[in-house]
Amino acid sequence: MTVTSTTLFRAAAAAAALAGLIFIGVQINHPYLDATSITTTDAMTRGSLKMFMAALALVGLTGIYLRQVTKVGVLGLLGYVLFAAGYLSMFGTEFVAALVLPSIAHTANAYTNNVIAFAVNRPTTGDIGLMHTAILFTGVTYVAGGFIFAIALFRANVLARWAAVLLGLGTLATIAVGLVPQYERLFAFPTGLALVALGYSLWRDQRGPAAQSVLNPVSSRLDAVGAK
Repeated sequence: MTVTSTTLFRAAAAAAALAGLIFIGVQINHPYLDATSITTTDAMTRGSLKMFMAALALVGLTGIYLRQVTKVGVLGLLGYVLFAAGYLSMFGTEFVAALVLPSIAHTANAYTNNVIAFAVNRPTTGDIGLMHTAILFTGVTYVAGGFIFAIALFRANVLARWAAVLLGLGTLATIAVGLVPQYERLFAFPTGLALVALGYSLWRDQRGPAAQSVLNPVSSRLDAVGAK
């Protein structure tokens, strides 16, 4: 099997779309999280799926960035690095939520409740150590990176611009979770839909002549050499 740029871009497209679907799916009927519910199979399964989603999103965003690397410029690079850092950090925090907190919930009940409370913008009553920094880093890089990356995608005008707008609005709207925490799960929907749309747009993009643009410079040089 020959691995081509089209194959890699389509794999990234599928990863982005699947990440978006998982991001939306895990929010539906999401249980209230605390030291008791975090130990249930439902909560641990959702946490594991969020880890998988973060990994897929990293692959998808990398493909989306590389497809238009020459057009998004420094702004696109900055947005990609921050957004990718946000998802990488999200993978780490979800690892803790899915595999670490359930194992210590009974012996460190107060700590578990405080970590969960801080993560979902509820009041905390104790110190959670470096988890405070990790969760804060995830939030800042996710929001800032997503918004900047969306602007760069819109300006590049390679993939669907409406999806870039949705991505920017979706990540920026996450800030409102602290104001209306009762609707926190709904704020994941725009970003999830944006990932699906960008993935689909990247997949469709590989059907046209633009899919071979990476190879054109090489072909042109070979033709020139042959002409001589």
